[in-house]
Amino acid sequence: MIRVLVADDSSFMRKVLSDLFTEAPDFEVVGTAATGKEAVTQVLKLKPDVVTMDVNMPVMDGLKAVEAIMTDCPTPIMMFSSLTKEDADETVKALSLGAVDFMCKAGGSISKIDSIAGEILEKCRNASKANVKKFGINNNILEKKQEAGNLKRINILEKKDYNLSGNNSSTATSAASRLRGLRLTAEPVPPVSAKLKSHSSAADRIAKRENPYLKMRAANSGRSGNKLVVLGTSTGGPKALQAVVPKLPADMPCGMVIVQHMPAGFTKSLAERLDYSSQVTVKEAEDNDPILPGYVYIAPGNYHLEITGSGPQRVISLNQKPPVGSHRPAVDPTFESVVQYGSDVVSVILTGMGCDGSAGMKKIKEAGGYVIAESKESCVVYGMPKAVVDAGIADEVLPVEQVADAIVNAVRK
Repeated sequence: MIRVLVADDSSFMRKVLSDLFTEAPDFEVVGTAATGKEAVTQVLKLKPDVVTMDVNMPVMDGLKAVEAIMTDCPTPIMMFSSLTKEDADETVKALSLGAVDFMCKAGGSISKIDSIAGEILEKCRNASKANVKKFGINNNILEKKQEAGNLKRINILEKKDYNLSGNNSSTATSAASRLRGLRLTAEPVPPVSAKLKSHSSAADRIAKRENPYLKMRAANSGRSGNKLVVLGTSTGGPKALQAVVPKLPADMPCGMVIVQHMPAGFTKSLAERLDYSSQVTVKEAEDNDPILPGYVYIAPGNYHLEITGSGPQRVISLNQKPPVGSHRPAVDPTFESVVQYGSDVVSVILTGMGCDGSAGMKKIKEAGGYVIAESKESCVVYGMPKAVVDAGIADEVLPVEQVADAIVNAVRK
């Protein structure tokens, strides 16, 4: 029997979910909680196999409750969220802290809950088997997070045409110098009168200004500049990505595309959270986005992502072809679209249920691409990586903490 604790501030939702689990032959409701604080207490006392947790909870919100549970008594947690931007942000944070999966609330009526009852039960069954570990703060990631913020602030100053000379005493210069932590030099700032003599429009000046991304492409026009990283993940992915993306260097010589099984409305929050903690720039992918060095693109929910173009002129193409194995985005369509790039491809598969990605990775391997799989020891669910490892196509099998370094090394070979 799967012992479940139901935590929700709505008495209606507690009853509906409790009835749902009670009627299922393989579940037992061991308790309920109306606040986040009560949920933490009940977990410590009852030691359930899985917890359903509402994002919005009184006394202690769902996010703080997840962090407390994963710190004191790691337990698989299934989050329940609405489709609001605020709830999506909180849900992604909860997943990054260790919650295993989430469900979107159907809202309002028992009939709507009944329509997703099967999915709730199946997700909770799978979550109860997840490999959850004690949540700990990674100081290295926190340092990277601070460094990433500093680098991005400097970039803003530079884009605003502030001079960053070490000899200049302006506020902007001094702030940038402190952020960089090193001596900066640049050409002297021209007097204001000289600037006033220029009658070119802002558009003209922007057009004439050196494009930093073209410069990056030129600097990385060798083999590493033509590389492309593609990564797929599912259950446990948001937390795994927090152990990978923030470790990538700011001078990453190529672009990276990530497919995370996640519905529309949540992938943007995931991209924003990763961007905040990373030196590379992370964004939700848009149709026709060029794949640039130092950029990471997250496939948007409800769209498959494919990559087209040749050489460095690769672009993202989104479509709404039928779901693959109930997923859209799915990993295989993305992986199969990059087979054409042969040995330029570095492919990565992280924690997730099922085998999405294995078929595409086999074709990548046959075309000369590189294959990295997360090892069982760090996977929340050892499904997608297992399919790749069992197929004998992985070049490296590593715990998630070592994946970022492996990616960088593979790209720079």
